[in-house]
Amino acid sequence: MHSDRIHRAISADGTEIAGRVHGQGPPLVLFHGTPHDGDLAWEAMVPHLADRFTCYLPNARGKGLSGDSDDHAPPRHDEDATAFVDSIGNSVHVAAWSYGALAALGAAANSDAVASLAIHEPTIIPLMREDDRAEALDMLQKVGAAATDGRLDDAARAFHPFVANDDELAALDAEYYQRSGSAFPAWLRAVQASQTYEGPQSTDPEEMARISVPVLLLRGQQTRRATFYADTERHVAEHVADPHVRELPDIGHFAPAVAPEPVADALASFFESVQQPS
Repeated sequence: MHSDRIHRAISADGTEIAGRVHGQGPPLVLFHGTPHDGDLAWEAMVPHLADRFTCYLPNARGKGLSGDSDDHAPPRHDEDATAFVDSIGNSVHVAAWSYGALAALGAAANSDAVASLAIHEPTIIPLMREDDRAEALDMLQKVGAAATDGRLDDAARAFHPFVANDDELAALDAEYYQRSGSAFPAWLRAVQASQTYEGPQSTDPEEMARISVPVLLLRGQQTRRATFYADTERHVAEHVADPHVRELPDIGHFAPAVAPEPVADALASFFESVQQPS
């Protein structure tokens, strides 16, 4: 999937945030998760959305087409997302997947341009229970060791079994892991920054209470971390003003990449139902 159309925005600290643009229709910004850049995360889903929406695929700082900086603290990512959405105009739909939910929630709380928000399985690490947290720490150590040695393919292979179910893992090939690997150095810096950051975050109840637009929370019935993602879904639903919760059958956490059609249909139905007149 390629597009010569690129949208660029300048974040609060001067970092350029950029992403490709596909399709036509109302603007829809899609924020990717940990093992991706904007292109890899959404390339399977965009064909199901581009006939109804203008799809913007921003890259997190340090990834893909975007610039980088030494600061990867959570507020910087919120500012990146807010700047990107604001640069498009009014009545922008926003979607996010996994770790990308944090920046998307920040944009929804801080930008008047956001018309609605949809999240597929938000990843909110502080909500992990003890068993998941132990496995997450083990995964993080393996990813970090591989990335430090420059074995980025191995870093990607160490990460994915933590969140992808067996069917999803079977659908990911060697080319996917090669492309995914480049995302991990920036993600590791973001994880390190979040561990030392002590200020307010977009997933705090007080911050989410500022989100007044409709929020769709999607979860797959076959997701690997079922308890964790049920907990994160509940946390967001309890604190935003207008939550809409939907469980999709036969899919897991990696559905946007390996089984995109049901997720795309749910997004399109939701966004069209809340579409504001121009």
